[in-house]
Amino acid sequence: MLALRLTRGARPAVQLRRLLVTAASAGTGFLLLCAMGYALAHPGSPADATARLVWCLPPVAATVHLAVAVARTDPGTRPRPGLAAVGLGPARLMLVSATTTALSCVLGSMLALLVFLHLRGDLTGMPFDGAATEALAAGTPLPVPGSLTLLTLVPVLASAAVAFVLRPTVLGPAPDGGARRSYGRFGATGRVAARETFGSYGRFGTRGGAAGRGTGRDEPEPAEGTVAVETPAVETPAVESVPELPAPHPAPKGLPWGVAVLAAGLAVETYAAGATDHGGPALPAALPAGPTGVLAGWLLTAVGLALLAPGLTHLCGLLLQAVRPGALRLLAGRGLMEEATRIGRPLGVVCAVASAAVAMTPLPDSGSFGPLTALGAAVVTGCAVATLCTAAVEARQDRSGTTAALLRLGAPAATLRGAAALRAGALLAVFGPLTLVVAELAALPLTR
Repeated sequence: MLALRLTRGARPAVQLRRLLVTAASAGTGFLLLCAMGYALAHPGSPADATARLVWCLPPVAATVHLAVAVARTDPGTRPRPGLAAVGLGPARLMLVSATTTALSCVLGSMLALLVFLHLRGDLTGMPFDGAATEALAAGTPLPVPGSLTLLTLVPVLASAAVAFVLRPTVLGPAPDGGARRSYGRFGATGRVAARETFGSYGRFGTRGGAAGRGTGRDEPEPAEGTVAVETPAVETPAVESVPELPAPHPAPKGLPWGVAVLAAGLAVETYAAGATDHGGPALPAALPAGPTGVLAGWLLTAVGLALLAPGLTHLCGLLLQAVRPGALRLLAGRGLMEEATRIGRPLGVVCAVASAAVAMTPLPDSGSFGPLTALGAAVVTGCAVATLCTAAVEARQDRSGTTAALLRLGAPAATLRGAAALRAGALLAVFGPLTLVVAELAALPLTR
């Protein structure tokens, strides 16, 4: 009930993101049901049915990725003061996020089932003059256990992924015996509290006596026979401190692995496209002339781009700050270095999807692309773009405190907009040519 109340009381932007998860779950569930329908209609070709089911894995992964990104930016399930007193600690809020994600995905699965049954003619008669009879196995009874298994696949995976990503860190001493860890943002990241150095109590006036007068040393007691004279404290006007840019995180360590996996994917694709052995299961209409090894090469290429993108984003931030940077370039570069992992991985997935789309464009048999292939491509592309936009929203939420402080200190809003435009331009200048190069290399074996 709490998850339902939080879902109903969210803002329109949050509801829109949840509807995107529902739409992605509906499209993926429909593709899974269509794969089952093809297997029922063609019992003599299990290889083709298996290949169609395997081609549903990219939409499933894209939907789960989008669900996790939406759950991370949900303001209704963030830890807030006072919630722990009523039993809503980080662990309980994590369960609420997982339940909300499961509700959105279950709604999409139900919509997919209704559309599937309608196209089969099980509800109001056969539509479209029976054009979908062969693909949906119209007239054949559906196996209830198999249908329920396929429909619950996306909700279970999405809710489990959300629970794993937003899991609270266990409180306890650090492995090196240092400070204890506390719950981080969304309860997902451990954060070590900074120690106070000697004399900090005196500097900030948190102790009595000499500390209140601004000294960090204990004054000796006055000797007998002397009179202690109290020195009046001088009040200094409160000056708002200038917000310091936080020290950037260290560079992500996945850049060498990403380059290696990307090169391996291109090599596997080239070798598989040049091989003459076609004994494996035939691919659906998305790759009419390529063997199944081409699919494995594309998957490795996508994983490589996702691994190396955070490192490239961090490198873009370093390049923006090179050679005597001004305030604009410093602000943009530090922002990219801080958000390298959060923005880089969704950006790498978008580059992988874009390179696949560019590589599939010049295929000679592109007229064989069917509606299910178009639906799968739309689900993967839409989820990738929506995940990137959601990650950008999360990054903007994290910068809200610094942005507000800069505006209070008189920083022009045009400077902040210029820094955002500079970050976007730097990413486009690096990832645009990379996407085109990977697309050309991936399309070479397919055009032979």
